[in-house]
Amino acid sequence: MKIEREKEFVHQFHYDARNLEWEKENGTPETNLNVQFQLVENAEGASEADTAITAMLTFIIVLENLVISGHLSQLSYIRDLVIENREQLDQEKMQELAAPLFDLLNRLTYEVTEIALDEPGINLEF
Repeated sequence: MKIEREKEFVHQFHYDARNLEWEKENGTPETNLNVQFQLVENAEGASEADTAITAMLTFIIVLENLVISGHLSQLSYIRDLVIENREQLDQEKMQELAAPLFDLLNRLTYEVTEIALDEPGINLEF
């Protein structure tokens, strides 16, 4: 599968210190990562033999003293392959399309935690 990618886009990225008192009353947040794919019709950079698809990663990652949350996306063009519905994407293709978003999330988390905590940043394991 030949993929040409646009730049990743950061819609939201939040670093929040955990408020354990608030969590006692309202519940502890839970880690959740959600990847979705949306086919893009009539995309400017795609021919009739290509597929344009947007990968979107929405996440909440609960760590010991902080919560990272946000939304990232990336538009990709799958060259010389027409995909008409998301069910045509197998697990391997979905992982390949989403991989840059997880790389960006790891980098953002590392950089922000390194600055915020004034110590080596946190590496996420996926």
